[in-house]
Parts: sequence; C-alpha cells; structure tokens
Amino acid sequence: MAALTRHHLIPRTRHRNRRNKKRFDRAEVKTRILWVCRPCHSHIHRTFTEKELERHYNTGEALRGHPEIQRFARWIADKPEGFKPKSPPPGRR
Repeated sequence: MAALTRHHLIPRTRHRNRRNKKRFDRAEVKTRILWVCRPCHSHIHRTFTEKELERHYNTGEALRGHPEIQRFARWIADKPEGFKPKSPPPGRR
C-alpha cells in the first residue's frame, strides 16, 4: 500500500483568516484532514488555490465531487504503486 499524506481540507495558510474563524471553530480547522496518496495530494494543490480549497472544497465529499479530481483519481487508480506522474507544463491548470 502506498504511503498516504495528510491534506488539510482547510489549508494551514488560511487558518488565521477572519472569515475562516467565523465559519469554523479552532479545533475543527486543525482536525479537518483527508489522507491521500502523494500524486493525488499534489494534483489537488495544482488544481485549486488555497482560497478555493478553504471556501469551496473544505470537505472530502466536495473535493471528491469535483470532475477534475474524479478524472485524475480514475486515471491514477490503475498505475503501479510508487508511480509518479510528471507535472503539467508551467501555466497549465
């Protein structure tokens, strides 16, 4: 089984954001995490900005429901363990 990484559903860079403090209590901000493989974790951060993650994709369901994430997950599912996809060219998202 591939090692999993911890993805903060509310990015750590946004924890002190005023809007964030109104929406979520401190404990929830720190414990809202999703365990994902490294390629998926990297893809999430290539696909969304920190602000988008905080505001629109702060639950596992919302993140898994996005078509681009679904497409990537289907694509990587049949790759061998340890497979590392090449990064897209700069400027492509």
